[in-house]
Amino acid sequence: LRCSCRRGGGLVQPGGSLRLSCAASGFSLRSRAIGWFRQAPGKEREGVSCISQSDRYTYYADSVKGRFTITRDNANNTMHLQMNNLKPEDTAVYRCAAAYHVSGANIMCRGYRIDNWGKGTQVTVSA
Repeated sequence: LRCSCRRGGGLVQPGGSLRLSCAASGFSLRSRAIGWFRQAPGKEREGVSCISQSDRYTYYADSVKGRFTITRDNANNTMHLQMNNLKPEDTAVYRCAAAYHVSGANIMCRGYRIDNWGKGTQVTVSA
């Protein structure tokens, strides 16, 4: 997985928006559960948002519900995390992930059976 972050070079003001993207190479995201994770300094890794393999189920961490949206684009073999109304507590290193043997969204966001990890991208929300 190749991850990228656009707008603000990873820096954004509180209340602002940012979209993270990952492109898969060598495998199809369509056949995998996918998700976004983050880890803030001094904190454990957190499953932010995940989608089941079938796209039927979606999981969002309570802290991001109503603000973040996860999507996949099978045509381009990419996945995205739209982050709106960003808060300072959203500051973290974000990584995309995919799992072949995981089907459920909740299980995916536990992060224990990840097959492919994207490179981390720093997101900093600060005034």
